[in-house]
Amino acid sequence: MAEQVLRAGYRVVATARRQADVDDLAAQHPDRVLPLRLDITDPTQIVAAVGAAEARFGAIDVLVNNAGYIYLGAVEEGDEQDVRTLFETNLFGPISLIKAVLPAMRARKSGHIVNISSIGGLITFPGSGYYNMVKSGVEALSDVLAKEVGPLGIHVTVVAPGAFRTSFRAPGSLQLAPVEIEDYAETAGAVRTRIQNGHGAQAGDPDRGAKAIIAAVEANEPPVHLLIGGDALDLFREKLDAMKAETDAWETLTRSTDFTSA
Repeated sequence: MAEQVLRAGYRVVATARRQADVDDLAAQHPDRVLPLRLDITDPTQIVAAVGAAEARFGAIDVLVNNAGYIYLGAVEEGDEQDVRTLFETNLFGPISLIKAVLPAMRARKSGHIVNISSIGGLITFPGSGYYNMVKSGVEALSDVLAKEVGPLGIHVTVVAPGAFRTSFRAPGSLQLAPVEIEDYAETAGAVRTRIQNGHGAQAGDPDRGAKAIIAAVEANEPPVHLLIGGDALDLFREKLDAMKAETDAWETLTRSTDFTSA
């Protein structure tokens, strides 16, 4: 994402938990890249990073919330502390960053917040339930935020990628629940194995995905919801069709719960 933003002619504040991970990018573009260490679960680091970005470049025009990781395991298998840490990183951290940049954006009556969700925030898979939950939160956060800040001149886009060929599924990147219950072997266990085995064979091109996000941000009327990846689009349409069929089938019972006219 940072590389494509630079190629498009913009400036970048590149953050990572280990600043060394982004120092090489800054070395290649010393005038246009500010590398910073940022753990988004640390409020002190968030304040410092936003302050440093504004001091260097004057303003933050676009915030991209891309920090996050996947946690695999059936709901019953999930470790409570692991799940809390997942939510801190994937949801509460981005919320804190959003709250840190909004005052200046509101003052300028401009800005754009991009939250990276997942197709897993719109549909669910056995074995990735906690990840589905946290990304559903990102979807809801973005949807309501767009309604709140849109009248103030600020755009919000939530991006739901399909499977992209990054290190997201690589060993050491994804997190696994500490126990595996045999009864879930054919559901959660099968998905866990499929996700791990799919590393390196994902259909999505990260460069093209980043270009698509930039194009959406540059649009005169940016989308609030953006799917990237043909697999994401196909899966979401299947979900919409299934939901419509089910709600239509139960419409009579649904409407029967209203008060009847006297």
